[in-house]
Amino acid sequence: MAAYDCDVLVIGAGIVGLSTAYAITRAAPGTRVVVLEKESGPARHQTGRNSGVIHSGIYYPPGSLKARFALQGSAEMVKFCTEHGIPHEVTGKLIVATDRSELPRLHGLIQRGREHGLPVRELGPAQIAEYEPEVRGLAAIHVSTTGVCDFGAVARRFARLAEDAGTRIVYGTEVTTIGRRPGRVAVRSADGTVHRARALVNCAGLHCDRIARLAGDAPGMRIVPFRGEYFTLAPERAALVRGLVYPVPDPAFPFLGVHLTRGIDGAVHIGPNAVPALAREGYDWRTIRPAELAGTLAYPGSWRIARRHWRYGAGELHRSLSRHAFADAVRRLLPTAREEDLLPSPAGVRAQAVLPDGTLVDDFLFAQSPGMIHVLNAPSPAATASLPIGREVARRVLGLMGGLREQGPSRVAG
Repeated sequence: MAAYDCDVLVIGAGIVGLSTAYAITRAAPGTRVVVLEKESGPARHQTGRNSGVIHSGIYYPPGSLKARFALQGSAEMVKFCTEHGIPHEVTGKLIVATDRSELPRLHGLIQRGREHGLPVRELGPAQIAEYEPEVRGLAAIHVSTTGVCDFGAVARRFARLAEDAGTRIVYGTEVTTIGRRPGRVAVRSADGTVHRARALVNCAGLHCDRIARLAGDAPGMRIVPFRGEYFTLAPERAALVRGLVYPVPDPAFPFLGVHLTRGIDGAVHIGPNAVPALAREGYDWRTIRPAELAGTLAYPGSWRIARRHWRYGAGELHRSLSRHAFADAVRRLLPTAREEDLLPSPAGVRAQAVLPDGTLVDDFLFAQSPGMIHVLNAPSPAATASLPIGREVARRVLGLMGGLREQGPSRVAG
């Protein structure tokens, strides 16, 4: 058997991949880890393009991975930021009902928050104004454990800590070929370099399904990219929003709707809406990759989403193409906002796993095959939950390697 270059190869240097590398080095010091990243630095996609919110976990069903990891991760993320001097603030947030039809869903969130043991306070219109004088609503809940931080800085700290423990991070390395034999995995990059390892972890985010197929696995889902478009309140109007203000989410969708977020930089970010992206890294309408778009259009799940949710999608598309329509959505929460107050801001793309029947996967999704762990769905709140997610993936891959040592490769349910 050829010599290994390392014990574990991690594909992807977003916050989940770097947290995984960090967790492996903490759980099993001396494990040789190499992280491969096609970009020139860490956190260039989902990690570096989100709203920076440390989610409390209130939205997620009890018993789900999202609930468990967000509840753990929110407290751990605040502690991690404090210990490492990373800018953060626990601001709390409002979830505001602006229409009577939303009140039952708001009450459901109150109950869910209590089931999770979260500090949730019910508010009437006058109490809403105490927190956010410019926000209007029929009722709201205040969740005190929500906050904001710089997730890009968190990812860079994970990278530094992992490197200090011996991890090697190789940037500018795009994976083109993956092969495996009993007990080993070989990965070839675009420049011809081959890395050999005992196990592989796929944390490729927007490309995770493609990497799984490249490895010979059938992931049973496909990433359908949705672009989230943001605006920023003009600096002279930023005082209209003190903290974090969210609408009541529609449980049929994994998106939280257009919300108001005062970031750690003091700027107020507004959004996102969610529209289909024309490329996996399609951060604007001009970015089109025909092969990726063709793959999305050929996938049965994409058409089933469109048929099932066309009304919702039409509204999102309208807000994407019309700043006036986007401003109308903002004014549901913030009546004094004007169209001219909205300044364009960088967009993000959500790597949303979709099943062939059109179901939007609404929980974190991991899969396991001989020598490999695939992280197949890790959108929001994955940044909040990155520490427990990293530990879970580390546990799985180290367990897999233990099995390889003792009895050769075997399939374990993911």
